[in-house]
Amino acid sequence: MLERVETIIRELVEEVDFPQATQLFLKLSGGKRLRARLILTIAPTHPDAARLGAIVELIHAASLLHDDVIDEAMLRRGVESVNATHGSKVAIMLGDILYSKAFSALTAFDPEIARTIAQSVTQLSVGEMMDVEMGQQFNLDRDLYLKMLYLKTATLIESCAYCAALLEGKDANAYGVYGKNLGLAFQIVDDILDIVGNEETLGKPALNDFVEGKTTLPYMDLYDVLDSSEQKKLMGCHGRVLETSEKQWLFKAMSEYGIIARSYERAQELCDEALSVIGDEDALRAIITSVMQRSH
Repeated sequence: MLERVETIIRELVEEVDFPQATQLFLKLSGGKRLRARLILTIAPTHPDAARLGAIVELIHAASLLHDDVIDEAMLRRGVESVNATHGSKVAIMLGDILYSKAFSALTAFDPEIARTIAQSVTQLSVGEMMDVEMGQQFNLDRDLYLKMLYLKTATLIESCAYCAALLEGKDANAYGVYGKNLGLAFQIVDDILDIVGNEETLGKPALNDFVEGKTTLPYMDLYDVLDSSEQKKLMGCHGRVLETSEKQWLFKAMSEYGIIARSYERAQELCDEALSVIGDEDALRAIITSVMQRSH
């Protein structure tokens, strides 16, 4: 069924009838297609599930294009970003094309589904703004961090699960809870991988989030266990290019205090919450496992 999603994605982009947009889009790495996989898993028999999955993946791709411009990222999944090869203006406009095409295609769906997905994109955009604002200083507010994660990442995944359940006639609220917690866990694992992941596999330098000004959960946990002088040192490293000795100190401190294990535990707690509402569905358990065990 994922092959069908890929076909529909290409058809939607080609319907724009602008070859440059199609060519640029086809150069993008498709990624894991988590959102489409989730929809297909919850609504495996519905004829419109693949189309909804394709629409959501277009939305996700658009958000990443804009994200790369905001972060001035030169790489995306190990490949040069569109803003690196064609400039920020082209990247922004390609993102706008994908967003608008996705919203146009959404109008063919039940109004509740279209409204739910559209609202999640508004929330995603608010989350992006929060992320930028929070990057101006070292953040120790976990509630604010989790709210930003929910808006920026989890809300779209939550909406995918909710809408797929609507298509299939299942309990949409329960599946929405699953999607929300899956999305939060996904982003926490992403934050962990920025520290411990293989740079070649991730397609970006280690500790990149911290250099960009993002205070993710591992850094908040690390701050809590450091003495006052080391806390000042940690805050002094925030939001700038790090010396090799500073990187080594961060890696060593994370290891000594078991910070990564603690962050994984929090992600696992969210996964357990996700599983508690959907019963014995092996396919959804497999998605949880793939999120927790991923290396990029």
